[in-house]
Amino acid sequence: MNPKVLFCFLFMVMVAFSQDKEGEKYTLEVNSFYGSIILHNPDITHLITEHPSGVILGFNRKTFGKEEWEQGYNYPDLGASVVYQDMVNATLGKNLGLYAHFNFYFLERNVQLRIGQGAAYTTKPYDKSTNFRNNAYGSRLLSSTYLMLNFQKENIFKNLGFKAGISIVHYSNANVKAPNTSTNTLALNAGLVYSLDGNEEVEYLQRKKEKVTESIRYNVVFRTGVNESDVIDSGQFGFAIFSGYADKRLGRKSAIQVGTDLFFSNFLKELIRYQSISFPENNIAADTDFKRVGIFIGHELFINKLSITSQLGYYVYYPFDFEGKVYNRMGLKRYFGDKWFGEISLKSHGAAAEAVEFGIGIRL
Repeated sequence: MNPKVLFCFLFMVMVAFSQDKEGEKYTLEVNSFYGSIILHNPDITHLITEHPSGVILGFNRKTFGKEEWEQGYNYPDLGASVVYQDMVNATLGKNLGLYAHFNFYFLERNVQLRIGQGAAYTTKPYDKSTNFRNNAYGSRLLSSTYLMLNFQKENIFKNLGFKAGISIVHYSNANVKAPNTSTNTLALNAGLVYSLDGNEEVEYLQRKKEKVTESIRYNVVFRTGVNESDVIDSGQFGFAIFSGYADKRLGRKSAIQVGTDLFFSNFLKELIRYQSISFPENNIAADTDFKRVGIFIGHELFINKLSITSQLGYYVYYPFDFEGKVYNRMGLKRYFGDKWFGEISLKSHGAAAEAVEFGIGIRL
């Protein structure tokens, strides 16, 4: 899709939406970027040939303290964005992503940090016949994350402002389908910001900060999804993970966690069978147990009804050696009421992703 057509479409949709919300303020922005693919894995050396470039389009809703949580994060923006990236490589093709994002502000709101999470479509995924050199993207649909750190100044001339800084754009399918070496682009970006509601001053509401105290809470989570080992065409298999943990709030924003995971990873069944036949010198029995048990510590950062979780775990039951005994998980949770929540998380071993997990849980 032509980026100009996409920008016009996004503009019309967002302007129409903004008219439904009186008393709120919105900005629209367009950024161009130019950079390089980071060599995070020697297996993608052949894919780093040119300098990728693209366009980042964004729509932002400003916050001014109408909700209690906004003041605690220095009145961030909530938004949606589109990233179009030409990898400038015939093997990698082009990527188009759709994201939800937060903008956080620092240094008297002159520095902006954006965190965006979404999904991307790639035009040239791996194909064993026509595109076998693409070991970065094993599927057309990818998970994608991007970060932007910018100097930003709004309303320099009437409603028009300017921003410039650095960006990192990550694409991966999280081993839903092999291969999945992934790419990370480090880029310089610059662009324009347009205020849809004028440049009049708005007062940020100040509230008295109330202390949040909670006793220890107990959580039960079920996660599932599909994934594949790094052996191409070994097949996609479903998995199930049962987790239990305790958490303790440290304040309004944070909680610490301690718990355990029980993994039923069916792709390991096939990997164990494959290695027992193909590599007899490794002395792996075909009936080796595929289950794993881990213990972990974690942290949860609360942002209104959303939260960001990070966990570091260690397998205490580990009959088959796969990527080492240490694992980590990053997740995004959405609470529905006081107890129930849904979660999307990425489980990996260091930088090697194992699976995207879709979960449902209860916090008691």
